[in-house]
Parts: sequence; C-alpha cells; structure tokens
Amino acid sequence: MKLLHRIEGNDVLVIELREDNLDAGNVGAFKEEIQHLVTQLTRVVLDMQGVKFIDSSGLGALISCLRQLKARQGDIRLCQMSPSVAALFELMRMNRVFGIHASCNDAVASYA
Repeated sequence: MKLLHRIEGNDVLVIELREDNLDAGNVGAFKEEIQHLVTQLTRVVLDMQGVKFIDSSGLGALISCLRQLKARQGDIRLCQMSPSVAALFELMRMNRVFGIHASCNDAVASYA
C-alpha cells in the first residue's frame, strides 16, 4: 500500500493514496495504515489522485475511517478524484457523505 503523508495548514493530515485500485485486494492494508496515521490528528484530507477504481470494500474502508474520525469529532475530506471514481461516488450518493474537493488546497482550506 502506497500512502504518503504530511501535515498542512492548521494540523490537517494530508494522505496521498498512490494505488490504482482500492478494493478487496488491498483494503486491509489500507485500513491498517490509515488507522495508524489518524491516531493523533482528527482533520484528514485523502488525496485520491491516482485511484482509478474503488469497489464496495474500498467504499466500506473509507466509511469506516470517517466513522472513526467522527467519533473523535474529526472528519475526512476527499480530493482530486478521477472522473470514474467521482461518478461512482455520485451514483452511490457518497458525495453526500464525504466532503469532496477538486484540489488538496481546497480540501485543506475547508477546515479553516
């Protein structure tokens, strides 16, 4: 699982997901790494720039992360989705559940 991370703005954790797919094949590793990264910070931006496909287990992992953060009064915002992933989120109405932004800067600024 390729996850890069950095802190931006006012303690916003930006995580770059550098995988083509978020699916049953790698969702376990994704959840494990995300849980480790979000133990300290509650404001998270997930940069999904390279992701071309997400299946139901990938959506479930994102919802699990959102619930974990919400339980600690936090949130996760998504940014830089490919057109196909953005279309899936709209079809599944996940765009109503997650804050989705065109750029990382917009997503980080949304926490201000």
